[in-house]
Amino acid sequence: MTGAGAALAPLLNACAGPTGTPGPGTLTLALNRSLVSLDNKLNQFDAAVTVQRGVRQGLTVVSPDLKPRLVLADRFELTAPTQWTVRLREGVRYSDGSPVTIEDVSTALKMYKQVNGSFIAGFFPEFPTVVPVDDRTFTLQTSRPIPVLDYLMANILITPAAANRPEELQSGLGTGPYVVRSSSRGTGDYTFAVNDNYWGTKPNVPNVQVRFMPDESSRVVSLRSGEVDVIDSITPDSADQLAGLPGVRITRIPSTRINQLFYNFRKPAGHPLADVRVREALTYAIDGRALVQDVLVGSVTQADGVVPTGLAGAVKTGEYVYDPAQARQRLDALGVRDLELKIIWETGEFAGDTSVMEAVVQMLGQVGVRVQLQQFQPGGDILSWRQGKAGDWDVLGNGFPSPTGLAASILQGMYAGTPEKEQTRDTYQGYVFPEIAAQIITASAEPDSARRAQLLGEAQRAVWATWPCLWAFVPNVVLATRSRVGDVSLVPTNSYDLASTRLEG
Repeated sequence: MTGAGAALAPLLNACAGPTGTPGPGTLTLALNRSLVSLDNKLNQFDAAVTVQRGVRQGLTVVSPDLKPRLVLADRFELTAPTQWTVRLREGVRYSDGSPVTIEDVSTALKMYKQVNGSFIAGFFPEFPTVVPVDDRTFTLQTSRPIPVLDYLMANILITPAAANRPEELQSGLGTGPYVVRSSSRGTGDYTFAVNDNYWGTKPNVPNVQVRFMPDESSRVVSLRSGEVDVIDSITPDSADQLAGLPGVRITRIPSTRINQLFYNFRKPAGHPLADVRVREALTYAIDGRALVQDVLVGSVTQADGVVPTGLAGAVKTGEYVYDPAQARQRLDALGVRDLELKIIWETGEFAGDTSVMEAVVQMLGQVGVRVQLQQFQPGGDILSWRQGKAGDWDVLGNGFPSPTGLAASILQGMYAGTPEKEQTRDTYQGYVFPEIAAQIITASAEPDSARRAQLLGEAQRAVWATWPCLWAFVPNVVLATRSRVGDVSLVPTNSYDLASTRLEG
């Protein structure tokens, strides 16, 4: 990989058509957030998965029907309550021709566990131990049952052990259908070419360009002009504009993501937000239906649970009710006056984020709550703020996906925080309720699916009772493509398989 933008420019020009449009063998993607690496230990935005899996792969992958499918493994079988037997697919190799080894898998698990602030680590009740059986076969051992480990391992991307580190990797080998020809981490631009040593079916598209375009209007104009082929994370207005244009295709499907205005649970005792009654009272100030219909123009659904109710194992736990008189009455009864909140978020966290925040300021203002907004640019230091290391805040505009399609994954990642995890700031915004974490862990380890669903439902109702969010909604996945792009199998996790995509012109 090359770090300089100058090295990228000649390749981009060579791939471009005569008018600056992509050439006949080049697919160009425009992302709304900068892809800082091709490793996913810390990266939390969904669209990155498409690009990352073009270079690196896991033992399994979650398919469009949200079921696990074998990739680098040709066997992944539960052979005992706390043991899965896995066999590496024969002939799987990295782009330099070297074989994938069991040690690579073992090291990858250790690196995902050790990285500070790991996004993926939060989904695992515990990390399995790799025990080799022969050159290709090994077992994944856990102290308690993890009935969905084949789903979870889809998120562990494999790279050679000697080159792996407890951080997001900026370079290195992968087993995916593409290799990186040039990159610029500073600009978020990458150029991919076909991996000549790819062990699977060769991809249909010879070259892929990845570009970072934070401004939505620029992405829309670039798609309309044919400068780029694929854009995502667009507002309903932009999607409606594009839907009527010749040569453009809009795809919409329900997502596995929940977007929230999440409270900061690191507030000290005595702070208004440390009181569940205050957190609940503030929710009555938010007109969720107006946000859905007028601001987000029907492109989302107001949440009626702590996870999207379309996920396997999800249950409805309640609804957000708009009643500003009740909000003011409850706050007055609790002696909460002259409350000022600070809301933080990163640009591009969800489509229409700034408009939502501005509307929330007005709504809270109607019940006497002053609001300060602080917006972070992509690639900034919002992670330090979220971990409580850089500055204080009260509400975070954020999204949380379930890359497995399972309710248990979001519950584990967001709500199973423990005091031990909080010491390293690896909880979700300081959310630590040991009794709820125990419920989630018990449910996740239950082998019987019916009993597991019952326990997960109980855990979700317990989470709702803590009022973790000022407001929450479930967005649709929206992808806009030029009509020359075919076979884009969009998954509810907001990703698709680059290797199966075709160019028709």
